[in-house]
Amino acid sequence: MKIKKGDTVLIISGKDKGKKGTVMQVFSKIGKIIVEGINLKKKHRKPRKQGEKGQIINLPAAFPFGNVELICPKCNRAARVGYKIVDKKKYRICKKCGGEV
Repeated sequence: MKIKKGDTVLIISGKDKGKKGTVMQVFSKIGKIIVEGINLKKKHRKPRKQGEKGQIINLPAAFPFGNVELICPKCNRAARVGYKIVDKKKYRICKKCGGEV
């Protein structure tokens, strides 16, 4: 998977198209990610203690990682990710500027 936790990404499709965010969690087996502040869903929470009111909270939901593009930290543009192998180590590189991600 080319997207990792902590990467800054640009949403390229869906209701939040054009927004940027940081990847909070990656689910590689199902091919989905959670991005901070993107794809928010409302959850109704019951009161837990007596006298407390119920709440409606916004939680980020998972969506396919194909809907995002990695933002290169060197050129600050959304770009595809490639790999470069040096001394049996694999590095991610930006396809636009060629810099290491």
